[in-house]
Amino acid sequence: MKVTVASVATTLALGVSTVLGAPSTIETRDSVTPVTVKGNAFFKGNERFYIRGVDYQPGGSSKLADPIADSDGCKRDIKKFKDLGLNTVRVYSVDNSKNHDECMKALAEAGIYLVLDVNTPKYALNRAKPKESYNDVYLQYIFATVEMFAKYDNTLAFFSGNEVINNGPSSAAAPYVKAVTRDIRSFLRARKLRHVPVGYSAADINTNRLEMAQYMNCGTDDERSDFFAFNDYSWCDPSSFSTSGWDQKVKNFTGYGIPLFLSEYGCNTNTRKFQEVESLYSTDMTGVYSGGLVYEYSQESSHYGLVKVNDKNVKELPDYDALKTAFSKTSNPKGDGEYNHTGGANPCPAKSKPNWDVDNDALPAMPSPAKKYLKEGAGKGDGFGGDGSMDAGTPSTETAKPGSGSVTGTAGDVTSTSSKNAAAGLQPPQLSMAPIVVSLVTGLSTLFGAGLVLL
Repeated sequence: MKVTVASVATTLALGVSTVLGAPSTIETRDSVTPVTVKGNAFFKGNERFYIRGVDYQPGGSSKLADPIADSDGCKRDIKKFKDLGLNTVRVYSVDNSKNHDECMKALAEAGIYLVLDVNTPKYALNRAKPKESYNDVYLQYIFATVEMFAKYDNTLAFFSGNEVINNGPSSAAAPYVKAVTRDIRSFLRARKLRHVPVGYSAADINTNRLEMAQYMNCGTDDERSDFFAFNDYSWCDPSSFSTSGWDQKVKNFTGYGIPLFLSEYGCNTNTRKFQEVESLYSTDMTGVYSGGLVYEYSQESSHYGLVKVNDKNVKELPDYDALKTAFSKTSNPKGDGEYNHTGGANPCPAKSKPNWDVDNDALPAMPSPAKKYLKEGAGKGDGFGGDGSMDAGTPSTETAKPGSGSVTGTAGDVTSTSSKNAAAGLQPPQLSMAPIVVSLVTGLSTLFGAGLVLL
């Protein structure tokens, strides 16, 4: 999430993730078709699924609130979601001690899916202390959130982290982000929950975005993400597919073997017309991208809002009309959008300091006290009122063996793609990224969802 530049010095930033699979048998699940992964694309049944969504966290960074637990507010806003033509919302923080059935059912009835960050400001990886913050108390909290939301068929995906890596030195935390992603996927399989896709939301930086994408899709199948997403504010209207540099990003990610989408977009340097929507849902991009999420639904201090929320009243702002117009005149491509049917893993990126400070694909093993949750379940979450996990638990003391993240010791049931089909076509980045103001605040997007990391 974006916050004011003035808060940069005092903010913390962090992360965590998920997969897909067969429908759940839990009674509270709704009659919507779960979204799954095939190759480098999402599918709803046999139909290609493109994310047309917004980032949804009313109150922003100044008010830690759970919009999915607020059934009245949720139903109020669903009317606007439907009017905009959305099929997805992203929420950065939920209180896992609360009940979410009513809102999730209302979203399902409206045909709207949820992309959920499983972290909160107090329960997250700390990029400055990744080893210590990757502990059993932290994993219990996020497992409780995952167990709660995997039962809903309209939970589209889990983010294991948001902008944990925001420069070259912080890439040293990447193995812990990847370990959390692996652990969530292992938990879903061990608990026989629906395999909701798990992935990571990367910062709007050119420093190591490509390396992070490669890293999250290399190694054994149990270690790989189900998708990769990044925040992108480089298209500032008036612009175009080539002027914005989006054409080069498509080129750079051609051959990538898992779904890719924009977890935040919508530069507000100039008047927003959302011209990028036409490109994002055209075959210029759909062979590589699966849509994206506009930042953001409600007007907060950073002025990216589509609407202004005042209790029961919602006032549509000019950006609301601009996005509605852009969506209404832009259809999805016919057929499969030229997606990569084969998918597959790519080689791990080579260490290249100062931009990429990761030696190899060795990951920390799950902390020993947390292993019981795979058999017993996570139990009740502490919610927003919990004491936090940063230095509270037992950290990992071992290096994981490749393949150990699978419940059976192999990962054949994890993903529909094969690691033998390396995405060798990924190209090094060739362009600079978002406006200066956005660059200053990219690490702060984490305040709701991926967690906090002491700077």
